[in-house]
Amino acid sequence: MSEPTNGGPGLPQQRKIVTEIPGPKSRALQERRLKAVPPGVGSTLPVYTVAAGGGVLVDVDGNSLIDFGSGIAVTNVGNAHPEVVRRVQQQVAAFTHTCFMVTPYEPYVEVCERLNALTPGDHEKRTILVNSGAEAVENAVKIARYATKRPAIVVFDHGYHGRTLLTMTLTAKNMPYKEGFGPYAPEVYRVPMAYPYRSTEDGPATAAKVIDQISKQIGAHNVAAVLVEPILGEGGFIEPSPGFLPAIAEFAEDNGILFIADEIQTGFGRTGRLFACEHEGIVPDLITTAKGIAGGLPLAAVTGRAEVMDAVHGGGLGGTYGGNPLACEAALAVFDALDADRITAKAARIGEIMLPALRELAAGDPRIGDVRGRGAMIAIELVKPGTDEPDAALAGAIAKACHAQGLIVLTAGTYGNVLRFLPPLVIPEDLLHEGLDLLAGAIAETR
Repeated sequence: MSEPTNGGPGLPQQRKIVTEIPGPKSRALQERRLKAVPPGVGSTLPVYTVAAGGGVLVDVDGNSLIDFGSGIAVTNVGNAHPEVVRRVQQQVAAFTHTCFMVTPYEPYVEVCERLNALTPGDHEKRTILVNSGAEAVENAVKIARYATKRPAIVVFDHGYHGRTLLTMTLTAKNMPYKEGFGPYAPEVYRVPMAYPYRSTEDGPATAAKVIDQISKQIGAHNVAAVLVEPILGEGGFIEPSPGFLPAIAEFAEDNGILFIADEIQTGFGRTGRLFACEHEGIVPDLITTAKGIAGGLPLAAVTGRAEVMDAVHGGGLGGTYGGNPLACEAALAVFDALDADRITAKAARIGEIMLPALRELAAGDPRIGDVRGRGAMIAIELVKPGTDEPDAALAGAIAKACHAQGLIVLTAGTYGNVLRFLPPLVIPEDLLHEGLDLLAGAIAETR
């Protein structure tokens, strides 16, 4: 049994199943939930958490589950990282809120300074802090439109950017994110994504089609920004074909279009680099971050070129809770941990372990159509044997089998047929291997 690398003091890093999953106490809480919370708020696995850290999550029944979800790529440095806890406790004893727009405070400024230094590019930058990824994307679009005086925003097939009116408009997948919630925001245009598993074209060829479509159907001079996830998250952990994103970025630069990188799921070491756009040498004009930024506390940011960010008039950006001091202190602890805990190296190591193991499983199972990912952002795409027809039912069955054995996994994908794996970047390697063994067993169980 490994010693905990993070999380609550003494939390054993082991899988331990003492009841069925979910257990009786979780089921009782679920009954209460159903009477208090609308069904529109879903849960992947209704086990109710009392402790988490390192690579495990402990529920109210005493079960200890292996975590391959990280709260959807949030707890990169682990739950309850000691420095996150220390800095938040210190701050909460001082004050919880003043509103930065009323009386500011140093942690907000320091987080912005650190993001300006950490994000790609050596140009002068500015940062604003908000509460969620969707809010960051909304503000990035606002800023891009204001700075360019252009209305159109270009997004991509399979992309996901949030659940608010604007961000669900930007999101590609209808169900469950958009169904019944229209009408949607105007001046949003969707173009193809270079999806290697489902395309015979290379990246530059797909980019050429996209550029042609933008030029003919929208007019490049009308486009404020192109908005893209460097690796698509909810859409199925799609790595765009090599050369696609650089070609789009070059077209944007040549036409006065801002390139916005949505790094909300990919940022802060998740892919083995600090930011996923670094894999192809892309320097975005604006970058949105959230999820892994503050160790589980709600915080998000827009960082961008100084001349773009400074274009907005005074009072045009902000929000009551944006850059809350507790979340800022948590983020500063996370930034320190990125170096001190060698987070990007740990993410790369997770990929070195998981990808070969999953490819070995795929070699013996025609239902696994594709294995893909970078660092600790990895997925398998499930299809009907001998075809590329998506098999969402199989993905759900495998996930259910994993959950029953105490392994938390998530589904994703436009077609619902992708299993995605997002372990905390501090997960002990023995737990990682055990989780892979459980996954292999679940896949075999569904044959």
